[in-house]
Amino acid sequence: MQRFAKRVIRASLILCSLASSPQSAVSQVLTRELSVPAHLAPLPMHVGGRVQPEPGGMVLRQWPGTYFETAITGTSALFRVGPGNVSLRISADDAPVALVLTKPAPGFYRIGSLSSGAHRLRVQVATESQNGPTEFGGFFAPAGVFAATLPTRSRQIEFIGDSHTVGYANTSSKHQCTDEEIWRTTDTTLGVPALTAGHYAADYQVNAISGRGIVRNYNGFAADTLPQTYPYILFDKAQRYADPYWNPQLIVVSLGTNDFSTPLNASEKWKTRAELQADYEATFVRFVTGLHQRNPNARFLFWAANPTNEISAEIGKVVTKVSAAGIANDGYVPVGGLAMTGCNWHPNTADDAKIAAALERNIDLHPELWSRGGERG
Repeated sequence: MQRFAKRVIRASLILCSLASSPQSAVSQVLTRELSVPAHLAPLPMHVGGRVQPEPGGMVLRQWPGTYFETAITGTSALFRVGPGNVSLRISADDAPVALVLTKPAPGFYRIGSLSSGAHRLRVQVATESQNGPTEFGGFFAPAGVFAATLPTRSRQIEFIGDSHTVGYANTSSKHQCTDEEIWRTTDTTLGVPALTAGHYAADYQVNAISGRGIVRNYNGFAADTLPQTYPYILFDKAQRYADPYWNPQLIVVSLGTNDFSTPLNASEKWKTRAELQADYEATFVRFVTGLHQRNPNARFLFWAANPTNEISAEIGKVVTKVSAAGIANDGYVPVGGLAMTGCNWHPNTADDAKIAAALERNIDLHPELWSRGGERG
């Protein structure tokens, strides 16, 4: 079984790309298997996002936006879910999401009633997992179903940020929400990263945590900042992330809202706004410099949603310093005029689409970026 765990991680570097079969999405159904099915064969799997292999072929994941894909020839396939609260979106052949699985019991689930022929299957994590990682156990072919070829995808985009990147409560229709409502109305699959990457048929990672900032979290609450957690596979910081096949041509960053959206508290280490600003600028530049050293061929793009004057001024200073250091970037994109009707005044899905469109207009000014970096194999 350990050999299977290694195979999953190896296969996670591969992305499937098959012809679409739209009729399959109309008829697909999802059922839970009450016992372990017989004669199952593990299928190659692509993983978008950071995962940690576990014994028995399971992988742990915690950063939002993780997605799993496989390709088959046949009419059904199974996937395995382990412990942990998660909400999944299941689709076939690039069709709109047809199946939702929220807080599933551990076990095997069958995607069935597909039309005959080749299909690409996708299971996406929609919600945050700040309280702890969740487990996914891969895809499996029942008797009569076979693995299809998994070609690679050449474009890669990494998104780094806070709740605005996560898609925090973007499907909510009200501002005042319970924690459970926030969790259930968060849908990263409809957020800025998925929309932008989808526009370019790019592989992507969402390395973002709601409420976290560069040096200061929302209202000064005590927890690791995003740069402190970023280097690791999981939020426990037990194992550093490294993947020689992850070489994004573009790194999109949105951080600063939590640093500056609330007044300083008396107990915080910064006694003046100027001290906070100076710390933010220096730490942000160090963070981007480190990212550049690990991804020397990547361009950077910075953005903010409905930013205050302070946030825009501070990001602008960071961009100026990054540019002076010779780090390729496409500057800063402030996106205003957003409805912000999600929980706690966060962007809704229409806002996410507006942000993605603004980023795409900027990205399209530099088509040459797609010839830089990319997957190695």
